[in-house]
Amino acid sequence: MSLSSHLVELKKKHVTLSDEVEYAQRAPSTDGLQIAEMKKQKLKLKEEIERLSSVELT
Repeated sequence: MSLSSHLVELKKKHVTLSDEVEYAQRAPSTDGLQIAEMKKQKLKLKEEIERLSSVELT
């Protein structure tokens, strides 16, 4: 898998996770710890995207 296609996949996962977090925050039955874990995963994806994007530019 090329770097650019890997970045595309990571960005798709980030968007999907973002949508899931939004939905979970609106659902009254969602556990706060579950939302926090999803937000951590989302942040890790964002950091990986940024790291790989900077590698791609060099």
